[in-house]
Amino acid sequence: DALEIWSYLHDHGLIQYGDEIESDGRCLSELLNLSHEELSSQFGMKRGHIARFMDRTSSCADWLPKPHAFPPTKKIKPAEPRVCGCVKPPPIVDTVAPYSAIESISIQKLTPEYKLGMEFLVKTKTPPMKASELWRDKPAMLLCIRRPGCILCRAEAHQLYAKKPIFDALGVQLFAVLHEQIDSEVKYFWPRYWGGAVLFDRGMEFFNALGGGKLLKEKFLSGFVFNPGAIANYKRAKAMGIIEQNFIGEGEIKGGLFIVGSGKSGITYQFIERNFGDWAPIVEVIEICTQLQQPAGTLILFFCLMLR
Repeated sequence: DALEIWSYLHDHGLIQYGDEIESDGRCLSELLNLSHEELSSQFGMKRGHIARFMDRTSSCADWLPKPHAFPPTKKIKPAEPRVCGCVKPPPIVDTVAPYSAIESISIQKLTPEYKLGMEFLVKTKTPPMKASELWRDKPAMLLCIRRPGCILCRAEAHQLYAKKPIFDALGVQLFAVLHEQIDSEVKYFWPRYWGGAVLFDRGMEFFNALGGGKLLKEKFLSGFVFNPGAIANYKRAKAMGIIEQNFIGEGEIKGGLFIVGSGKSGITYQFIERNFGDWAPIVEVIEICTQLQQPAGTLILFFCLMLR
């Protein structure tokens, strides 16, 4: 029931009501039968949000995977061809980065994971640490953000963090990685669009690892204006109701996503942002995270999916 409620709220851009609605204890079908007055008084919903909640259509839904045989563990998303022949995309590596490329990266934690009642403005930062400490005991997912003020990056972070209850059940930690430290941008990005810990990669080494040892960069004109794939991603972000953005900071360095197993088990999954705003398919991500679990963890997810 909780997974169904959180997915529904995410698809309707109402994730801010998730904690209150889940703690209420009713299933989604019961909640949809409540009156406007009950939704307003019990959960503090505004009039426009109530109308959105009662609208059972959505253009942004992503579905949970059905239980079946999993794909190969290490996976790179194949490159998508560009429609515009006059602009060539930068070359993309076709192999997963070696574990040695990321284990010794020096990172700094700019924010903790958001908890209810925590102050929104970040006042303290931790000292630099070795990246391998993040996944020493539990698997970790690292979302490498191109620019936190970008509407495409905000939409990607929001849709991934909305599935946090699933990743919690699978024992996978969530981290966002930035290659710039601009305090005002961090404070606006967290926890509005991403409630997990935010890390600063001063040497851009996670971004180098995505590019096979060099940064993947593309100009705004070729990467967005003349790129139909990026334009489609922009429309998808707008359809989620995310309209605020800015152009502060470096936005040409492409990001991606890593899933790293616990201890020294290595990189299990890697996704590269080929077009600005590309997302790692959520079904693939959940399947890979499921493979990292012990049999008991897999059984828990299986029952969650069956109940849904």
